[in-house]
Amino acid sequence: MPAPCSLPCCLTTLLCLWVLCHAQYEPWGYPEGYPGPVDNGVKEFNQLTCADVEMDTDGFCSVHSSVRFSGRIWYDNVHCTGKEKSLALCNSNGIGVSDCKHSEDVGVVCSDKRIPGFRFINTLNNNVEGPEVFNDAILGSYRKRIPVTEGYVEVKDGGKWKQICDEDWTQMNSRVVCGMFGFPGERRYNARVYKMFARRRKHIYWGFAVNCTGNEAHLSSCKLGHSVADKGNSTCGQGMPVVVSCVPGRAFAPTPMAGFRKAFRQEQPLVRLRGGAIVGEGRVEVLKNGEWGTICDDNWNLLSATVVCRELGFGTAKEALIGGRLGQGMGPVHMNEVECSGFEKSITECFFNKESLGCSHEEDAAVRCNVPAMGFQQRLRLSGGRTPFEGRVEVLAEKNGSLVWGTVCSEGWGTMEAMVVCRQLGLGFASHAFQETWYWPGEVSADDIVMSGVRCSGTEMSLSHCLHHGAHLSCPKGGARFAAGVSCSETAPDLVLNPQVVEQTTYLEDRPMLMLQCAYEENCLANSASQVPANSYRRLLRFSSQIHNNGQSDFRPKAGRHTWYFVFAAQELFAVMPLAEQLSPGGSTENTTSQTSNTLSSQHYHSMEVFTHYDLLNLNGTKVAEGHKASFCLEDSECDEGIEKKYECANFGEQGITVGCWDTYRHDIDCQWVDITGLTPGDYIFQIIINPNYEVAESDFTNNVVKCRCRYDGQRVWMYNCHIGGSYSAETEDTFPGLLNNQVTHR
Repeated sequence: MPAPCSLPCCLTTLLCLWVLCHAQYEPWGYPEGYPGPVDNGVKEFNQLTCADVEMDTDGFCSVHSSVRFSGRIWYDNVHCTGKEKSLALCNSNGIGVSDCKHSEDVGVVCSDKRIPGFRFINTLNNNVEGPEVFNDAILGSYRKRIPVTEGYVEVKDGGKWKQICDEDWTQMNSRVVCGMFGFPGERRYNARVYKMFARRRKHIYWGFAVNCTGNEAHLSSCKLGHSVADKGNSTCGQGMPVVVSCVPGRAFAPTPMAGFRKAFRQEQPLVRLRGGAIVGEGRVEVLKNGEWGTICDDNWNLLSATVVCRELGFGTAKEALIGGRLGQGMGPVHMNEVECSGFEKSITECFFNKESLGCSHEEDAAVRCNVPAMGFQQRLRLSGGRTPFEGRVEVLAEKNGSLVWGTVCSEGWGTMEAMVVCRQLGLGFASHAFQETWYWPGEVSADDIVMSGVRCSGTEMSLSHCLHHGAHLSCPKGGARFAAGVSCSETAPDLVLNPQVVEQTTYLEDRPMLMLQCAYEENCLANSASQVPANSYRRLLRFSSQIHNNGQSDFRPKAGRHTWYFVFAAQELFAVMPLAEQLSPGGSTENTTSQTSNTLSSQHYHSMEVFTHYDLLNLNGTKVAEGHKASFCLEDSECDEGIEKKYECANFGEQGITVGCWDTYRHDIDCQWVDITGLTPGDYIFQIIINPNYEVAESDFTNNVVKCRCRYDGQRVWMYNCHIGGSYSAETEDTFPGLLNNQVTHR
C-alpha cells in the first residue's frame, strides 16, 4: 500500500491540478468556476513543463489516470511536443469534442526532477543581443589566414558598417572583442602600418565610445561611453579606427609544419569538456586529487563559464548550461556555488563553497564557448535528405584547378566519420552512417568521387583533417548510389559501466565442459577449450555488468528488428540437466517448474553481434585472456526514480536502454565471464570495453572503458581499484597499461 500523502503535498497537488484546469478554459472564454477535465489519451502529456501551471520549477508533470472529475470533458487525444506554453496550444480533437467518460480523466503531479534528455529553456540570462560586430582584416597577410585574428572592429548601425574611433579605446575593450570572436586573449599589433592605411581610406565612425570592464561576454554588454562627434575623414581627432589583434587558442593556431592541428585536444591538465557535440561545448570536469569530477550548477553563470572557456583556449562563453543539459558525469562533484570575477586564469582559482553538500549529477554544469570562424561549414553539405539533418555527404574539393562538389567513397565509412561530418556542419551528433544513398538523390553534377579512404578518430573539426587517400582516389564501388551518407541528431546516448558493481561481484567458478556446450558454440571460451575432453573443467572469472545510459537520448541497437536472431535458452538448460531429470516424471517438480519458468523468461532476440569485450592484460599491456558477449539483448533492468522502463527483451519486445536507466547482466548468466583456465598466478589488469566497434553513436566514447587491478593466486582472485577509463589523472592512468580509453587516434 503506498504511503499516505502529507497535508502540504496533497494541498500542492490539488493546487497544481486546479491551476492546470483553470489555465485551459480561461483563455477560451469558459465561465468562471466551470473547469472541465482532460481525457487521459495523452501519451506526450508528461513532456509538458510545469510552466503551464505557473509552477516555479524546471521539472515535469507526471501523469496520473486515477483522478475523477464531474462536468464536461473539454479535451481528448491531446498531443504535445513539450514546447507549448499552454495545454490549449497542443493538438487535440478540439474543444469539447470527446467520446470519453470520467473514468478516463487525467491528472498531474508536478515535480522539480528533470526529465533526462529533455531540453529545457535555459533560465540563465545568456542571450546577448546587440549591434552586429565584424572583424575586418586589412592587411593582405591576415586576409589569407583562417581564422582572421587581426583587423578593424566594425559595428553595423542603421544598415551600415562603421568603425570605432580609438581615442577612448582600452585593452579591456580589445579583450572583450577577442573573446566574442572565439579567442582567449589579445596582443599588441604594428600601429604604424594601420596609421598609413587610415590616411588612405575614408572612414565612417560609429557615434559612441565603448567602456568595457573586460569580463563581458559580448561588446553589446559593455557600457556606452560619451557621444563621439563626427571626426571627418582619416583623422578621428588624434586617433584612427580601432584595430584589434587576438591570440588564437592552440587548437586553432597554424603551425609551420602541419597547418592546423588535425584533432582537438584538451590543453589544460586541470579542466576538460565532455559530452559536447561540437568543439567548445561540453560538461565541465575538473581534476582534483588525481580524480576527475564535475561542477554543481548552483550560482553557475556566464562569468564562471567564460573562465573555463578562456582556460581551454576558446573565447567567452555563449551559454552557461545547468541541469545536466549536456549529459551527466560520473564520480565526485568537486565544486559547488562557484563565483568568479572573470579574470582568473583557471576555474580552480575561483571561490567555491567547500562545505556545500547534496549536489547530484543531475545538476552538472556545462558551457558553450565562442570559437573562431574557421569556414569549415562552407566546404561540406548534405544533399537529398528529407530534412537538413540527413543526406548524402558532398565535399567541395579542388579538381583540375577549380573547386567542384563531389561525393565521398563509402568503403569503410562508419560512425566516427559520420560524427565528424555532423560536427563540421553544426548538426550535433551522428545518428547513423550509411554506405548506400540511392534513396537520397543528390545533385547529378556531384556524383563523382572526390574523397576516398576516409578514416577519422572522431575528434577532428573537419572531414579534411581525417586520414584519406588525397589525390590518389580508390573506390571500387564508385560514387552516386554507393556514396557515403549520414543522419545527425541534436542528442545522443552515453553508456557508462558501473565500476563498483564489477569490483563487488567478481568470483571464480570451476565448471565442467559438459555444461558449457552452448557457450563454446558462441565462442565464449578460450581457444584451448576445443582440445579438451568433455569431462574436464574450465576456470571462469565471473562478474556482473551494470551499464547506465547517462546521455540525452535512448541507446538503440544499430541492427534493424528484422535482422535480430532468436535465442532459446532451453538448449543450455537441458544440456545442464542430467538426462534422467529431463525425461523422468519422478524428478523434482519444484526445481523443474522453477527452471522451466526461468527458461521461458530468457527466450529473446539478440540485437547486437558484439556489445562488450572482456580482456585480462598483464602489467605491460599484453592480452593474456579474453571474453566477450557474442550478442546482447538490450533492455531496461532498472531506472532512476520517476523514469519508466520502455524496453524489454521478452516477447520480441523493443530493445534499448532508456535515458536514466541501466541494463544489468548478472554474473550467473552465460558468457558473463573470462575463461582463465591455465592462467599463471600473478598481478593483472582487467578491462571491459562497451560498444567497442562504435556501432552506435554516443556523445562520449572515452568513458566506455572500465579498468581494474586483479590479483590471482591460483585459487582465489581479488579485484580492486576499478574505475572508468580517463577518470583519473594521466599519471595515475600510466599505471594501468593497455587502452586508456575507447578513443582511438586512427583506426
